Amino acid sequence: MTILDDILHVKRIEVKQLLLDKQIVSCETIVQRPSLFSALKESARLEVIAEMKRASPSKGTIAGETDPVAQAKVYEKAGVACISVLTDETFFKGSMTDLEAVAKVVKTPLLCKDFIIHEVQIDRAQQAGASVILLIVAALDDEKLLRLYRYAASIGLEVLVEVHDVNELERALVIDAKIIGVNNRNLRTFEVDLARTEEVAKHFPFHEDRIFISESGIRNSADAERVAATGAAAVLVGETLMRSNDAASAIQSLQIMKVGELS
Repeated sequence: MTILDDILHVKRIEVKQLLLDKQIVSCETIVQRPSLFSALKESARLEVIAEMKRASPSKGTIAGETDPVAQAKVYEKAGVACISVLTDETFFKGSMTDLEAVAKVVKTPLLCKDFIIHEVQIDRAQQAGASVILLIVAALDDEKLLRLYRYAASIGLEVLVEVHDVNELERALVIDAKIIGVNNRNLRTFEVDLARTEEVAKHFPFHEDRIFISESGIRNSADAERVAATGAAAVLVGETLMRSNDAASAIQSLQIMKVGELS
């Protein structure tokens, strides 16, 4: 059993409970947010998706007492392209309450970061204020990946499709994913290596209308420059910002000009 297997086991239990508790989402309550795809496509700099992250299975508690509203306000003021809120409770100490609270105070695109395996989780994410959801290729078979991707799109959500290697990239392209992120952290061992981004980038169809993102393990401007050189439009950063005494400055250090824009 890997860490991912453990997480998915818990998610199946959570889904059963959500199906019992399911409430109808009123479209009138859904806040319209800017398009993450458009923001990343039009930007001349490497953008930051800043994450509210209290803990992780590999690092334990990172910033357990952080106020998600205060953190999100710092992120938004620093000019991030999107705010990601981890909503998994068991392994990451997050919650839907965190997402709901952040949704009320920021206007940026908002990503619900969780291990989604069923439509009811997508409904719940939208109800809590998310405009973007995460689908992890490693956690889903082809049929379910396509079904959940289409469902999210049908209710007006953008989707960040997460891959870990070239084979998973191919699976993401089959469903015509527009925003694809490479997680530099192996979800089975939780080891991190930025070479994952470099390897997948060699096979990424940059000539097509798609966005390439590097996730996890981004600590400083050198790391930002390394992944920007591959063609990444953005980095998703959690632990570095949560541990920083000055998250705004840390964000600004990552917002470097994209390769090809340095004229």
